[in-house]
Amino acid sequence: MNVNRLQYNELKYNEEGLIPAIIQDVDTREVLMLAWMNRESLTLSFQTKKATFWSRSRNKIWVKGEESGNIQTLVNIYYDCDADTLLVMVKQKGVACHTGSRTCFYRELTEKGETSGE
Repeated sequence: MNVNRLQYNELKYNEEGLIPAIIQDVDTREVLMLAWMNRESLTLSFQTKKATFWSRSRNKIWVKGEESGNIQTLVNIYYDCDADTLLVMVKQKGVACHTGSRTCFYRELTEKGETSGE
């Protein structure tokens, strides 16, 4: 496997054909959300420049912001050293979380198991 170039079929998808994707704002570097991608959503993301995922709850392709208007414009996609996780760099329009928060990671879990956040 070439260290710098990878084909879609060389990525390590799980038994359902999915790979986790960490979504990060290219400007602020905030981690916005975690989503799942398959080969089709990966291809569509590159073709449309809109972050496109596989919705496990809906069991279908899902374009981020198609209903809410909170679109994520694709900038780059990186893969980790094991080729089993993606890092998707986006320009975020609006909020990323369905709760209305900018990021899905707005709550902190403390050592005592308490949470804090919005």
